[in-house]
Amino acid sequence: MDSTITYILNILVAALLGGAIGLEREFRAKEAGFRTHFLVGLGSALFMILSAHGFDAVVGTPGVRLDPSRIAAQVVSGIGFIGAGTIILQKHAVRGLTTAAGLWVTSAIGMTSGAGMYLLASTATVLVLLCLEGMNVIHRRLHGSQHADADIDEKEEQI
Repeated sequence: MDSTITYILNILVAALLGGAIGLEREFRAKEAGFRTHFLVGLGSALFMILSAHGFDAVVGTPGVRLDPSRIAAQVVSGIGFIGAGTIILQKHAVRGLTTAAGLWVTSAIGMTSGAGMYLLASTATVLVLLCLEGMNVIHRRLHGSQHADADIDEKEEQI
């Protein structure tokens, strides 16, 4: 398969998997929804492709040393910065930790897709969705709260 088509497939898978997580967050009316997760997955995949293949033209040039992991490592730091922006302290409760963690794992899923590891990225997405949805189901059953969907993240994150 042509490498450009492979790269396009990588970013499509990353965007769709990130979007799936974002749809769940959107449904729960959280700070970062479909668009944010879609873009984080897509961008992370692009950076991974760039990191691994973007400098192929200069590989082997005398005096040029490359470390393909450098860009990928910076994505992790950058997503940490974005995640920090979703965390707030409100009335002695921390809100947004689950959203920040969701963005962080969505970035990892995007990078995994960018590396062409679709099964691993898909499995991670399913696990994220099981965690997010599963906790809502468990909370509703244990507490019988009709507001479990809106309150679950806040209750998990209280100090």
